[in-house]
Amino acid sequence: MAARGDVDAPPKEFRKALDQLRSARLRPEVFCEEMPAPQRIAPYSAAVSADVTVSGTDVGGGRLVLLYDPVGNDAWEGVFRCVAYARADIDPEMVADPLLGAVGWTWLIEALEGQGAEYVAPSGTVTKVASESFGGMADEDSSAEIEVRASWTPLGPVGPHVAAWGDLLCIAAGLPPVPAGVVVMPNRRGQRPR
Repeated sequence: MAARGDVDAPPKEFRKALDQLRSARLRPEVFCEEMPAPQRIAPYSAAVSADVTVSGTDVGGGRLVLLYDPVGNDAWEGVFRCVAYARADIDPEMVADPLLGAVGWTWLIEALEGQGAEYVAPSGTVTKVASESFGGMADEDSSAEIEVRASWTPLGPVGPHVAAWGDLLCIAAGLPPVPAGVVVMPNRRGQRPR
């Protein structure tokens, strides 16, 4: 886990959040690993990146950054902040749907609520991108992506917020939801090394 802070050991509250970030259960299709965290946004930070893979094909991915400022941040309305990015391939015809942005934001809110992750001060954007090829690349298929960039202040444990981000990645990639009452069984690829 990339964690940054002063020369002293990170505060207990941040170390506890790191443990929750590392131990969050994600679906087996999500391969998550540590990455360098931003250095100037908060006194302490940690980051992970993920790829969503189905039948050997990457269909989406993203990043989650956990920020911690022990004195709090008025804009965050708390001491922690989750900053998330999720990207997935979509059918090129979907880009023209005027409701796609609102639907993408709903994916985030439903993922948070589905994990019981309480939060305040949500903020973000949903971007849809379509690509067409011309000239020497004219025979390549059109492609499209959706990107959800969001931040929110977690209330309570961080673990449900990490799980919600994992759910957002899977929803954006078009994976069917895990039925209620079914426990996700991780595989080697789907969980971070300990």
